Amino acid sequence: MRLFAAVLPPEDVVAELAAEVAALKTLPGADGLRWTGQPGWHFTLAFYGEVDDELVPALTERLGRAASRTEPFALALGGGGQFGRGRALWAGADGDVRALGVLAGRAEAAARKAGIDMGEHRRYKPHLTVARSRDGIDARPFVARLRAFRSRTWTVAELALVRSNLPVSGVPGEQPRYEAVARRALGAAG
Repeated sequence: MRLFAAVLPPEDVVAELAAEVAALKTLPGADGLRWTGQPGWHFTLAFYGEVDDELVPALTERLGRAASRTEPFALALGGGGQFGRGRALWAGADGDVRALGVLAGRAEAAARKAGIDMGEHRRYKPHLTVARSRDGIDARPFVARLRAFRSRTWTVAELALVRSNLPVSGVPGEQPRYEAVARRALGAAG
């Protein structure tokens, strides 16, 4: 299974971002971007890649421990930016970003303890990808608009283990499908 750990924003926050993305799509150059779909909007905490089925129970157990050691925290979507000279546009995180980073570190450590090769550790940069471009674009107007965006604040109360089902149809523009295969409550109650 192709898996990652994530924080999933609530539906009303996703709707707020959808309204902002609709406005972004009216900007010049928007047709040169591949816009991600709402079902795929999430903050990846740790990407695991292809995980052998026999490791999934240990990973799920370790993620439960990581979640139980992390108290619920306040988060909002806020700001945004680009990676790769306009190859990816993203909405950022606002609120207790430090707690989000701690949870990401624990999700990575959980995988290592479960026997999953995580490769080289990379500094965590919370982002929610809203669009991609193969060639790169002048992202300045999009980034300026995203920087002014802020959603309502919500309480992050769970960590999700998500399966990514890559497109197989070969249809241009088809997007991965995401399915939460486990959810673990944050805090001692988890």
